[in-house]
Amino acid sequence: MKQLIVSAAPHVHSGDSVRRNMLNVIIALLPAFIVSVVAFGWGVLIVSATSVASCLLFEWLIAKFIMKEEPTIGDCSAVLTGLLLAFNLPSNLPLWIVVIGALVAIGVGKMSYGGLGQNPFNPALVGRVFLLISFPVQMTTWPRPLGFSSAMPFVDAETGATPLAIMKNAIKAGDSSLLNDLPTLWDMAVGYLGGSFGEVSAIALLIGGIYLLCTKTITWHIPVSILCTVAIFSGILFLTIPGAAAPQYHLLTGGLMLGAIFMATDYVTSPMTPWGQIIYGIGIGLIVVIIRTWGAYPEGMSFAILIMNAVTTLLNMYIRPKRFGEKKKA
Repeated sequence: MKQLIVSAAPHVHSGDSVRRNMLNVIIALLPAFIVSVVAFGWGVLIVSATSVASCLLFEWLIAKFIMKEEPTIGDCSAVLTGLLLAFNLPSNLPLWIVVIGALVAIGVGKMSYGGLGQNPFNPALVGRVFLLISFPVQMTTWPRPLGFSSAMPFVDAETGATPLAIMKNAIKAGDSSLLNDLPTLWDMAVGYLGGSFGEVSAIALLIGGIYLLCTKTITWHIPVSILCTVAIFSGILFLTIPGAAAPQYHLLTGGLMLGAIFMATDYVTSPMTPWGQIIYGIGIGLIVVIIRTWGAYPEGMSFAILIMNAVTTLLNMYIRPKRFGEKKKA
């Protein structure tokens, strides 16, 4: 006798899957990755390969020998975590520090909560913030872009201040003339500036974001709300605080584009509803500008996302769509 399987709706599969979504994000990161290799040389490939391999290894070992479960590295989530972690690192970072970051990202940020889908914080950012606090000198020693040079950053790259550091010094001194040392807007847009190698090219990151929107991997709510909030808030400060940089410099520097498009939109750690996502994005944008203006660090994107990750549960609890057939309370 043929058995019928009874299950809850929906009964039509969309063809979507964790692996497919992860691969879409990885594909979207390729333009920025290519620009990074051109700008910083072979160090980008070495750091990225080390980060991805370490994340895969640690997830397999933890799942196999500690959690006693079948490893799920085939869903490409560990690959994406390793790639995003690498994008948040300097291309000249010692490889042993990269391995430590991968261990924290996977072991603490992901697997300690039970694995994919159960982590409240973005694992790559957990690893990045841990490294930033533990190894501040190595994490803030930025190589200058090499352009089309074949020189390896590990050998002879010069180091220099990032635009965010210049902007921070201008605010502290209250001297807008210090902003004359900033790279041109074109250099910021294409990626010819210092910083974590995956965050420097705004144009490449936007191309990846358009791909994610076209494939419906993400929606517009989080990226647009973050970018608009940063533009408006930094614009107000630009008009009121001596030495504050114009909004376009905030938008094109640091990890803003990378975080808004690829990190804050993580399914697990971001709100489920459109209004929840907008509030979440506004919160990130406000915190970023506050840290950049008055905080101890020039950059604030990683901290802002992690702080709002902690608020996601509350947003999901209090901002929910009305149930079908539910009547409004009198």
